[in-house]
Amino acid sequence: MLKLKRIHHVAIICSDYEKSKHFYTAVLGMQVVAEHYRAERESWKLDLAINGQYAIELFSFPAPPARPSRPEAQGLRHLAFAVDNMDETLIWLHTQHIAAEPVRTDAFTGKRFTFIADPDDLPIEFYEV
Repeated sequence: MLKLKRIHHVAIICSDYEKSKHFYTAVLGMQVVAEHYRAERESWKLDLAINGQYAIELFSFPAPPARPSRPEAQGLRHLAFAVDNMDETLIWLHTQHIAAEPVRTDAFTGKRFTFIADPDDLPIEFYEV
């Protein structure tokens, strides 16, 4: 039997590398692990960590096709981040001029959560733990 240990990373292809790099580092606070330009692919690759744990590979490619993400398109649904305090998260998002959906409560866990969109309209969830 295959024994998975954990999710290693999530890969995201963005349309505007600098805008997405700013969003994931300056707004969400992820740390840059490595950044490489691959000339043969005309592509940037940015490795990002959360609290020292490798989490996201952010890629740029020339003219990537758009992917439908809403409503409820087939495929990966959203990326979710655990947060300690939803109220503080909402205040931070507001200071960054990022609109959040109304906060909802998970019917099974009683925990609060909300969604925002990244620069490419990918749904990002914040889930209070």
